Amino acid sequence: MPSFDIVSRTELPEVDNAIAGAMREIGTRYDFKGAKCSIERAETVLTIRADDDLKLKQVQELLKGYLARRKVDGGAFEFKPPEKAAGNSVRQTVVIKQGVERELAQKIVKAIKESKLKVQTAIQGDELRVSGKSRDDLQAAIQLVKGLKLEQPLQYLNFRD
Repeated sequence: MPSFDIVSRTELPEVDNAIAGAMREIGTRYDFKGAKCSIERAETVLTIRADDDLKLKQVQELLKGYLARRKVDGGAFEFKPPEKAAGNSVRQTVVIKQGVERELAQKIVKAIKESKLKVQTAIQGDELRVSGKSRDDLQAAIQLVKGLKLEQPLQYLNFRD
């Protein structure tokens, strides 16, 4: 029985490369001279530190630009509100979304069931398995999920006949 998986994965080595590029540019730019700005990654959480709100916005834009260059989808990042840190500095945490969350998975399953496609959808941990009798039904399911305009980037893997 043909099937495929719907997953949401972010390439962490590409994120590291984007962070390294942004930090290199922060070190060489004139407007960051003498500023204490940094981006650090611990597992799936980024921490952006900056002197003030203006520098924080500039670091965010730099990071987003480097992520786009490395072909990492910006929708996989959830920017939390900035908070005050030691002194007058500002700190912001950014969560990297990995896996399909339960609510999003249920929304996808509901949309597939309402479309009356002849496929079965099963939630397996942080991914979904879609299986059906024909390859055409599975491709229609992929098009349906792409048409939902979800914020989180999804990948369609393990397409098997």
